[in-house]
Amino acid sequence: MESEIYASLKSIGAYVPEKIVTNDDLAKIVDTSDEWISKRTGIKERRFAQAGEATSDLATKAAKIALERAKITPEEVDMVIVATISPDYFCMPSTACVVAHNLGIINKPAFDISAACSGFIYLLSLAKSFIVSKACKNVLIIGAEKLSSIIDMQDRSTCVLFGDGAGAAVIGTTSNQEESIIDVNISSNGQYKDFLITPGCGSKNPANEAMLQERMQFIKMKGNETFKLAVKTLTNDVVEILKRNHLDKEDIDYFVPHQANLRIISAVGDSLSFPKEKVALTVQKYGNTSAASIPMAINDLYEEGKIKKGSKLLLDAFGGGLTWGSAILHFN
Repeated sequence: MESEIYASLKSIGAYVPEKIVTNDDLAKIVDTSDEWISKRTGIKERRFAQAGEATSDLATKAAKIALERAKITPEEVDMVIVATISPDYFCMPSTACVVAHNLGIINKPAFDISAACSGFIYLLSLAKSFIVSKACKNVLIIGAEKLSSIIDMQDRSTCVLFGDGAGAAVIGTTSNQEESIIDVNISSNGQYKDFLITPGCGSKNPANEAMLQERMQFIKMKGNETFKLAVKTLTNDVVEILKRNHLDKEDIDYFVPHQANLRIISAVGDSLSFPKEKVALTVQKYGNTSAASIPMAINDLYEEGKIKKGSKLLLDAFGGGLTWGSAILHFN
């Protein structure tokens, strides 16, 4: 009798640009201060890519680490999927196609998804489906962002929040349920599309001089509304996925939320009564890196020796769309 196939997180990798931008650096550009940013967001610094460094470059570097740690070659990768809201090119080619080429992965499917800060959770859901259906044996998933290219440095309410980086993972097969991705939940509600939006350059507001003068090519956010809905949605999503899998918070080794804002992370963690030492926290040094946020946080936990083979992780994200998602998985 053929054994059942499960999807498993085989490796993690991340890359952050070298350039560190502190709150004091931003205070020289816009009317803000380290105290103002720290108090409202918990962010102390973030990384910005160089002018000639594209999202695909960040993604490629993270992917190489993930492939090396998974001990597989580019030839063994069956599919490449990139989650990003800051692709190399507006329409085509996809950033995934560029990354696959950079890695020497040829004649394999490669495509992007756009789910904003929930991107990595969406990637996990897709990869899991391709693995358990036996369509693929190894799926390379990457959350990568060069958000410095789409933030308005004249808007202090948004430019202080975001940073650049990439996180990658190899999702492979296993017959051991104790090594599996246990469950993934993803959802959305377009009713709140204007809470987090890049209004320009698409078919709704095509690129023209008037659109550029109104700076519609940059991220716009309704901060207070987003905060309130994020805390409520993230908390409910975690309660639901734990209940569905007959698990308690005590069964979780690490809670890894999207790193958007320390106040959101703290509010969700407190609502769920997670001990602070079991909550991953990287927002203070990377800012909000959207789809790259969660894999970058997992990578930090791994490199710091806080998680090991078999550790049970609970992931939770909320982003533009609005989209949200959660996942429970074994770190393998």
